Amino acid sequence: MSSLRTTFTRLTLTGLAVVVSVGLAACGGPPAWVKKGSAAYNSKDEKAFYGVGSVIGIRNEPLAWDAAENRARAELARTFETYTGYLMRDYAASTTAADFTKSTEEQNVERAIKTFTATTLSGVRPIDQYKDEKSGTYYKLVKLSLKDVQEQLSQAKELNSQVRDYVKKNAERMFDKLEKEEDRQSGK
Repeated sequence: MSSLRTTFTRLTLTGLAVVVSVGLAACGGPPAWVKKGSAAYNSKDEKAFYGVGSVIGIRNEPLAWDAAENRARAELARTFETYTGYLMRDYAASTTAADFTKSTEEQNVERAIKTFTATTLSGVRPIDQYKDEKSGTYYKLVKLSLKDVQEQLSQAKELNSQVRDYVKKNAERMFDKLEKEEDRQSGK
């Protein structure tokens, strides 16, 4: 009787494990932050900036995680400072010889865009990671809280006190303004 009870218990636990595994697989998929992407978010507990980075095609897993994290940090930096240079050159010419009814036309249009970000952000921390097993894509989420930004500004010695106080005073207002603009852009 004891062995029958043991066998029944094992079968029950095995069945339960299978049901739980199937249930978890059905609920799978990427976490919400993968779909949301990089942005400033305002939760009820904290306001923070988030960066999401991803990389695909790297077989060395530690290297892939590092690359995804670096890309997440770059995404976060783009939120704060981005320089975009734009150049367009337009050339057109018309040439005629002795016969003014015939001409040679030529035209050339070139466009170049360069985007550059360079900023130092202290307090950025990786907080989550996810690997899409189907595609082999590695995702990393980094966070910089508004509170950390405000603390760093108060400790900044390069800024004079008037600028530092202005930035601290208006940081909260600017965060709210950024969030409203992002909501407007996403159609909320």
